[in-house]
Amino acid sequence: MSQPVGGVTEPEVRKPGLLDPPPPAPPVPAEQVRPLFRYWRLRLLSSTFIGYAVYYIVRTNLPVAIKDMGRELNIDKGGQGIILTVHGLVYGVSKLFNGMIADRTNPRILMSIGILCSGVACFTFGLCHTLTALVVVWALNAWFQGMGFPPVARILSHWFSPGERGVSWGIFNTSHMFGAAIAAGLSGWLLHHYGWRSVFFVPAGIAVLCCFFLLDRLRDTPASLGLPPVEVYSGETELEHAGEPERELSSSEFKAFVYKHVWANPTIWILSLANFNVYVVRYAFLNWGPTYLQEARHFSKIASGGMVGAFEAAGLVGSLAAGVLTDRFFPHRRSAVCVAYMLGATLGCWLCAHTGYTKLSFILAGFTVYGPQFLVGVLMADIATKRAAATAIGLSGLFGYLSGLVSGWGIGALTERHGWDAAFDLVIASSLLSALLFAICWRARAREA
Repeated sequence: MSQPVGGVTEPEVRKPGLLDPPPPAPPVPAEQVRPLFRYWRLRLLSSTFIGYAVYYIVRTNLPVAIKDMGRELNIDKGGQGIILTVHGLVYGVSKLFNGMIADRTNPRILMSIGILCSGVACFTFGLCHTLTALVVVWALNAWFQGMGFPPVARILSHWFSPGERGVSWGIFNTSHMFGAAIAAGLSGWLLHHYGWRSVFFVPAGIAVLCCFFLLDRLRDTPASLGLPPVEVYSGETELEHAGEPERELSSSEFKAFVYKHVWANPTIWILSLANFNVYVVRYAFLNWGPTYLQEARHFSKIASGGMVGAFEAAGLVGSLAAGVLTDRFFPHRRSAVCVAYMLGATLGCWLCAHTGYTKLSFILAGFTVYGPQFLVGVLMADIATKRAAATAIGLSGLFGYLSGLVSGWGIGALTERHGWDAAFDLVIASSLLSALLFAICWRARAREA
């Protein structure tokens, strides 16, 4: 208890915890602001890019090993599906939960802890021998995976202003494509030479090393380094005391802020529903594309895998193009770009189902679906502001991964009963519905915190 001073009891000062954001640093001299911003923005963007790519290395390695694992441990496709489904659902919940805490947490610590624990879980998964153990450990990995993007959202939304988020977030968004590509190549080589368990042991070691890399490279907000808000640096706003760093909101202020800008904001919920449908389209191609190409279009296994690679490569280009479009030509109408992209995705789905332009359809669908997939996060940061960006993105992420009930089980069951045409009708409907929901949010634009 604090001792009374002059008849007044002083409030007890709580010792900062491990995850608490660092306090604002003394303001740096004005002449150092621009060079320091340039240095730290490049450092943080490149570091989060590498870190999130490593998150994917200990997440997307399972599909490469799952066939050999199932054969050795006598786990059928139903059991394998349970592992994948539980992972997706837990990951979605984790993104929401960790999004809510990331807005009030030091991202340097949260992201580092997440990749370390994910690496430990990945290593442990390689030691398991029963389905129950595999489901539990991979669910734990999913939870730790959900600690990856929320701290990135806090960093990017504080270090890049609304007028720059399209390009910067678009560049970052390609990290998961690079991570998935590295995971596929590395895991395939390990599987061939050392067996399926090595597919989890080696990436786990990479994840542990990445933990120390992130601890060294990451920092929190500009204020923690004595810099003014990024909007001042970019010239998007003028503050009377431009040299003063931003302060963190108190707990009560933050709760009220999040309620107003996230939970009670209908635009946030509409965009989350749109994200649900975007993910239906994305994972319909990723999960079922190879099977569809082999069964309905008579592609070889190698050719069908190549088409999924083309889908991802087109997505990389499409997301970068969407970022440039929103920053340069539609800075206050990101939803308009999403509408155009999802109409393009609808065309790609229709071409795939009803014409012979299969290769073109996969490239068109990949190019168009990945733009809205990352722009939803940018829209969330714009609307909820940088103070609640991680919470809002966590909510949209939960909706995105709940879509697995449709893109996974739903499409599988529909195909078994009514064939591929019915499945594509569902995907086309989801794509059109997503475009409609984005159109409802046409006027959504960035707000100041």
